[in-house]
Amino acid sequence: MDPLEALTEIAYLLERERASAFKSKAFRRAADAIASLPADVVADPVRLKAVKGVGDSSYKVIRQALEGRVPDYLAELRERTGGGPTSGLRARLRGDLHSHSEWSDGTTPIEEMVDAARALGHEYLALTDHSPRLRVANGLSVERLERQLEVVAGLGGDGIRLLSGIEVDILDDGGLDQTDEMLGRLDVVVASVHSKLSMDPAQMTRRMIGAVSNPYTDVLGHITGRLVEGSRGTRPGATFDAEAVFAECAARGVAVEINSRPERQDPPDELIALALDAGCLFSIDSDAHAPGQLSLLDYGAERAERAGVPEERIVTTWPAEKLLEWTTRKR
Repeated sequence: MDPLEALTEIAYLLERERASAFKSKAFRRAADAIASLPADVVADPVRLKAVKGVGDSSYKVIRQALEGRVPDYLAELRERTGGGPTSGLRARLRGDLHSHSEWSDGTTPIEEMVDAARALGHEYLALTDHSPRLRVANGLSVERLERQLEVVAGLGGDGIRLLSGIEVDILDDGGLDQTDEMLGRLDVVVASVHSKLSMDPAQMTRRMIGAVSNPYTDVLGHITGRLVEGSRGTRPGATFDAEAVFAECAARGVAVEINSRPERQDPPDELIALALDAGCLFSIDSDAHAPGQLSLLDYGAERAERAGVPEERIVTTWPAEKLLEWTTRKR
């Protein structure tokens, strides 16, 4: 098979299974390194070994691909990552409203996220890098967000629409961590709590209701902030008056995110049921930080279908024009 395709697929599958970013980025670097090389250089073992960015593992993959077979490591990954959850709902998802690029804490350029979303058949993808207070995630200041908007405006096309957006931190008092002027220029605003998850439940309830009542909020992201598995360990989620928060979401037309990352499984099943009873909208999102993670929508769709969430209440099943009518409803 083509060595470039083999390296790229390996990176993608490593991202899907949430392997260390170091591993996936090593294969993406190797793919970049050989992308513009003459075929005779790639085919020459001695010269290939000397190419910067081609390590022992990627060298082996390239050589096996050139031999006309699926590289061993790729075959292993295909077997390991195959057989994920399936649902009829997954095929009806048109896009994703929560993704990250290397502008904040994602691993790849925006262009690679768009290419991966296009390959999955997405009609739209919202780029929602972090806001300034989340320094550990290289959150975007007003100035950096301004520059990113210029980049976003020039991308997309060929069957996919790239939406401008942000995952804005919910501040302790319920405010949003970006200026109203900038929030008003974006297509999609996902508001999430990232700090002080152990805050007193009454305070946390006020904090979340404050964010939901902000006219710029479209989606309430990974609502409890819990972690239930994975390399980062586990942590309990925030506690709050879910009925009060969901009542505000329903009244304001704010969607409750069903976060597709397996380590989050957020909201828990019981909170999805409460949000359903409250009449909330939902957004099934990948929270992808790398191209391969965009396919994690499989997990979110399966959870939503199992919970009985009606398709018409899932905003990510809507066509782009209807979606944007909704996100601009209060601005």
